[in-house]
Amino acid sequence: MASSLTKDSPDLPERPPGSGTGPGTTPEKTFFGHPRGLATLFMTEMWERFSFYGMRALLTLYLLSGGPDASTGLQGGGLGLTLATTTAVYSIYLSMVYLLAMPGGWLGDRVWGPRRTVTVAACTIMAGHLTLALPGAGTFFAGLALVAVGSGLLKANISTMVGQLYDGPDDPRRDGGFTLFYMGINIGAFFAPLVIGTVGETYSWHLGFALAALGMGLGLLQFLLGTKHLSPESGRVPTPLSREERARWLTRGLSWLLAVSVFYGVVVFTGAFTLNWAMVPLTLAGVAIPAGVLIRMKRDPDLSPAERARMSAYIWFFVAAAVFWMIYDQGGSTVQAFGTTKTAHQVFGIGFPTSWYQSLNPVFIMALAPVAAWCWLWLNRRGREPGTAVKFAAGLALVGVSFFFFLIPLVLAADGVAVSPVWLVGVYLIQTVGELCVSPVGLSVTTKMAPAKYAGRMMGVWFLAVTAGGSVTGMLAIAGVGLSRTGVVAVEAALATLAGFAMFMYRGKVRALMGEVR
Repeated sequence: MASSLTKDSPDLPERPPGSGTGPGTTPEKTFFGHPRGLATLFMTEMWERFSFYGMRALLTLYLLSGGPDASTGLQGGGLGLTLATTTAVYSIYLSMVYLLAMPGGWLGDRVWGPRRTVTVAACTIMAGHLTLALPGAGTFFAGLALVAVGSGLLKANISTMVGQLYDGPDDPRRDGGFTLFYMGINIGAFFAPLVIGTVGETYSWHLGFALAALGMGLGLLQFLLGTKHLSPESGRVPTPLSREERARWLTRGLSWLLAVSVFYGVVVFTGAFTLNWAMVPLTLAGVAIPAGVLIRMKRDPDLSPAERARMSAYIWFFVAAAVFWMIYDQGGSTVQAFGTTKTAHQVFGIGFPTSWYQSLNPVFIMALAPVAAWCWLWLNRRGREPGTAVKFAAGLALVGVSFFFFLIPLVLAADGVAVSPVWLVGVYLIQTVGELCVSPVGLSVTTKMAPAKYAGRMMGVWFLAVTAGGSVTGMLAIAGVGLSRTGVVAVEAALATLAGFAMFMYRGKVRALMGEVR
């Protein structure tokens, strides 16, 4: 697959296969002018995202199917959960994926190396989807846990390997390489609901989950066949654990595993176990761990005064991002459930599975991301590009506007009338524009504001904003807050808008804390 996308490039220097971009003796084959290893990682990530977003497109529908809040036209055979429990499960699952990116990066850095960690991750994800394909609630949640663990292992390490293909941060092809890699993510995310969602929603849930396993299997095969084109650095462990450290971490891990196993064994044995026994601790951890990480980093005595000030500024961005993701990620739960139960499932007389709503965001991203990048560059050349705080303020305001807009179909559907799906297209479009003001900008400012001591870990900290936002959503759902009620949606919209206004009003203070970073 990757070879069909490669081409000879006589204009570039020669190098040994798989050795990055340094001089050598063998003509280099490239992937659109980039190291050939990028084709391997592009296709691996595309298939992994195909499996991930395909399963995610089915998740809310499968959890609702057969329950009191399911659409009458939705096939049975699901878990039959309420909308509140479904939202909690969905939010917690997404939170754990991003929370586990930090230990995933740690394992790549200190235990297995990026290449082996990605291989283990892909096998874990595939096993998770295959487990989801089996009937039964127990196997379903076990499969969901495996997919979350595997996705966390893969997320940081595959991006690391992309960077290793280039000759350091000054390689002029580096940014373009990450752009191509990002396109692979969105191509997989776009096609996944159209294929896996259609099969799962209209024919068989479990066959849909099996197709997700097939997608990850193709990604794994592509990766194993193409590893010879990757940088040799991807197979090395950058900072391996010493024997003493390995023993200490193993003892600590087994101790925690034993304690948790004994505790939950007692809960199950006494018949007291309910889903909340698992969900509540996870939501609390999803808020406590990000807060603890930020506080510990902020108080680190090794940081210089300038680094400590930048960490203070970064906390502003982190909290803003958590509020943003709290609302944005309901596009796969609250908004998706509304699209399934309250909208007409056809456009111009042509019917479609409601899982297709999840293809809207990636197609909007692919269409609008180049436009956004061009706009920032055009404004920069004229000395008018807004600062990071203003971009975050705009993103928060837009995600708030998306939920104010969501109020319109909510009100229209109150009397039982199925509303036009075009309303949800508008919601996803507004949220995507907001995402382009927050997500890539947040990734950039994270790398620029990271203290030297935490340079390699700050990207994992950024992902924790998704964890915190999703965990708050999960807490609200567990507490019985009706996240699809007009009053609650209005409050969330107002919260995001006010947060954006606060970020804008205090932009001067944030800019001062950032120092020379812009």
